[in-house]
Amino acid sequence: MVQVDPRPQAGDTVTSLAATGSSARGGSGDTRNKGLGGNSVGLLGSAVIGVSTVAPVYCLTSTLGPTVGEVGVQMPAVFLAGFLPMLLVAFAYRELNKAVPDCGTSFTWTVKAFGPWVGWMCGWGLVIATIIVLSNLAGVATSFFYLLLGELTGSPAIAALDHNRIAHVLTCLAFIALATAISYRGMTATKGVQYTLVGLQLAVLAVFVALAVVKARTGDFTGSLHFSWTWLDPFAVKSFSAFTAGLSLSIFMFWGWDTCLTVNEETAGSAKTPGRAALLAMVVLIGSYLLTAVAAQMFAGVGGKGLGLGNPQTADNVFAALANPVMGTVLGVLLFVAVLASAAASLQTTFIPVARTVLAMSTYEALPASFATIHPRFRSPGKATVAAGIATGVFYAAMSLISQNVLIDTIYALGLMICFYYSITAFACAWFFRRALRASVRDFFLKGVFPLLGGLLLAAVFCKTLIDMWNPAYGSGSSVLGIGSVFLIGVGLLLLGAALMLLMQRRSPAFFRGEILTTSTRALVVEG
Repeated sequence: MVQVDPRPQAGDTVTSLAATGSSARGGSGDTRNKGLGGNSVGLLGSAVIGVSTVAPVYCLTSTLGPTVGEVGVQMPAVFLAGFLPMLLVAFAYRELNKAVPDCGTSFTWTVKAFGPWVGWMCGWGLVIATIIVLSNLAGVATSFFYLLLGELTGSPAIAALDHNRIAHVLTCLAFIALATAISYRGMTATKGVQYTLVGLQLAVLAVFVALAVVKARTGDFTGSLHFSWTWLDPFAVKSFSAFTAGLSLSIFMFWGWDTCLTVNEETAGSAKTPGRAALLAMVVLIGSYLLTAVAAQMFAGVGGKGLGLGNPQTADNVFAALANPVMGTVLGVLLFVAVLASAAASLQTTFIPVARTVLAMSTYEALPASFATIHPRFRSPGKATVAAGIATGVFYAAMSLISQNVLIDTIYALGLMICFYYSITAFACAWFFRRALRASVRDFFLKGVFPLLGGLLLAAVFCKTLIDMWNPAYGSGSSVLGIGSVFLIGVGLLLLGAALMLLMQRRSPAFFRGEILTTSTRALVVEG
């Protein structure tokens, strides 16, 4: 392996001027080359990686039930509501990436806007959110692995292995190790695996939607509903608390599209292609989610028993209950395969943002320099990827011993983390470009109004969720000393980040004095 020298070298500046040849005025000249393999990904590959990281089939099977439990038939409306702030934040990411195409994304950009302390915590929010979702992905992959084996062999005993805690955790660790190994080999290996897996997911979802709608319209299934346009009305949700709880889950369902931006230094046309890929990925996701939500709701209804989406016994794995009734015994196996492929594919690509954020933080001396190591052959952040894999395995094993409801509780806690770092990044965009907003109507809205509005919406969800999750009834209903476990997971991990930040301040005072990655005092204006 080779160690990238963290000191600025001639030609190491990574700016939109170097990437696109466009004219740039302002300060981002202290960003550094990380040594990653350039021009490894194009527009389609970047969009596919974004969709894969989100893991649409996995998100749907683990979130349809809890969302219906909160908002009932308004589930499609809540999905749309969750899409809006994400779309607004996506504009912020696109504009910031044009100005400073750096794989540190949220970390680097918030340092440039608000300084090292806010930037470090924003980077931590992204890292810990990724660790949480990686652990959940490994859990879902394991569950569907044993369910699929049980279906193929006709053996309930094999399917029941998922409920054996030791077998489950060991299998999760094996999946994490395999995903780490693939990600370690760099973007070329990653991209090659994803085309097939994402295509499989979307194809199986299309078959599921078509069959669910057709069978629902026959009226032969108890609980089936006729489609109503009122399902798309967010104001019909019974309470604001229920709406924000559903919205937090909906926001989780879109998390991961920003992976398109974290591979910006490895993408052809690094200043513009990642932003376009992110928007393309989000369009594919919202279309898939709305069609699947409506179809599932038409077929199964929202009741709390049997196949109803509101049944708490199937809430964490809806497709396991709907596979055979909707698609039949033979095709139903494809849905199991799709969920396994979705979780496995996302498990692999989700290492991308955490490894590259850690790489950037290490390069700018916000984390130990050893994480800035780049593999000489694969041009990937080797040590950062391995460290992320180890952290994920330890986190999942520990949480499995602490709480049997780890999957649901960490999903709820994940929503808090996502709102935390996305909202800070959106505010960073508006502040970074504050003196460029009068340059044009486009700049005013895309660099100022839209990011600010998206940040405010996500900040509101963060605050309301923080209040609600104190209640032990939030999430799985588990608690410690009368405090909801979701609150303890979410807030505890943020406080852990603050403690680590103080330790790093003692180890790397130059970064925290703003001497390594400087705060911008002038908005960067990029033409084109």
